[in-house]
Amino acid sequence: MVLLLLALAWSVWAAAQATTNPAPTAPTSHQPPALVREVEHLDEHYVTFGLDQIAPLRERTFLGEPLWKYPASLIYILLAFYVSKLIDVVAFAWLKRLAARTETKLDDFLLELLRGPIKVVVFVLFLHIGLNMFHWPEAAKLYFSKSLILIVAASLTWLALKVMALVLDFWMRRTAHEANRVFNDQLLGIIRKSLNAFIIIVAVLVTAQNIGINITAVITSLSIGGLAVGLAAQDTLANLFGAVAVFADKPFRIGDHIKLDNAEGVVESVGLRTTRLRNPDGQLVAIPNKTIGNASITNITERPSIKTVMNLGLARTLPAAKVRQALALLTEVYRSHPMTQDVWVSFNQFAAGNINLLIVHWWKGTDYQKYLAGMQEMNLSVKERFDAKGIAFA
Repeated sequence: MVLLLLALAWSVWAAAQATTNPAPTAPTSHQPPALVREVEHLDEHYVTFGLDQIAPLRERTFLGEPLWKYPASLIYILLAFYVSKLIDVVAFAWLKRLAARTETKLDDFLLELLRGPIKVVVFVLFLHIGLNMFHWPEAAKLYFSKSLILIVAASLTWLALKVMALVLDFWMRRTAHEANRVFNDQLLGIIRKSLNAFIIIVAVLVTAQNIGINITAVITSLSIGGLAVGLAAQDTLANLFGAVAVFADKPFRIGDHIKLDNAEGVVESVGLRTTRLRNPDGQLVAIPNKTIGNASITNITERPSIKTVMNLGLARTLPAAKVRQALALLTEVYRSHPMTQDVWVSFNQFAAGNINLLIVHWWKGTDYQKYLAGMQEMNLSVKERFDAKGIAFA
């Protein structure tokens, strides 16, 4: 920055010297007024940083242009870069103070997104101004203009990719769960890569159209190829969209016990083509994701409790007092267990010459092993109490 400031100061001094002592010219009858000549000469020295006053740079040429244009253009580009960076820093600091006054985090995200593009847009703007200030050939201006288009296109593409990444990260944090982290990471990676590829392809096509490349034939070829691929891989695409639907809707997670129309088991993995279940027999069942997307899914793990329905048969000859005693014992045993959420006990019917006692029990929690152990404990207690009271089963 110090060197650039010194170069700028020197160019101003050289311009002032040239204005004070103008070079002698041959007398002509059609020269413009002296004031106009001095202003044009001063403006010219401001643009060239006074490098055109150095004889070797003014007299020698490279590719048909005087040598002073190349270092002058380089100095201008460096100045444009640092000025755009300074504007970006000042604008970011100012906008950051404004964003700190709000409670929402949306403006913070937008501020982080706009920080890079602001610098690029200002830099390109200065370069466009410099393109009109230096008298380069038309061919050079054309290539330089296309280069600016490429810079702007790259900046906008980067911004689109960043926005997409923030949206996907926000979606993943909103649906984060320890049990389906592997599933989220796998499927979200595929979605991220697919969307990034789509954005880049669209950006390349639009940029090519803006720099004068005819993309009609390319789009036609891509359309024909895409149709052929879609027809050949429609089942694969249907399974992929089924996986995306499972990811978006979250009817189950890895480790959940689910029941479908024709399958039941614990979810072990969700791939791009199939979902794998481990059924109660220990067999691994692979179900296409398009079937999962259209099936009625019962998530057994998500139930708040485990319901048990039992029927106990007593002899019809048992006295009514013993039946009442049996109902009281059953209520006491099942309701006193700490894992009992609720229990119904009822003498509901005479069945096949016997007395039927209906027991409907709800177990707190979904751990099946603990449930089996608890029910066994209560059932053994019922058997012991019935034996002690002389109440026999039918």
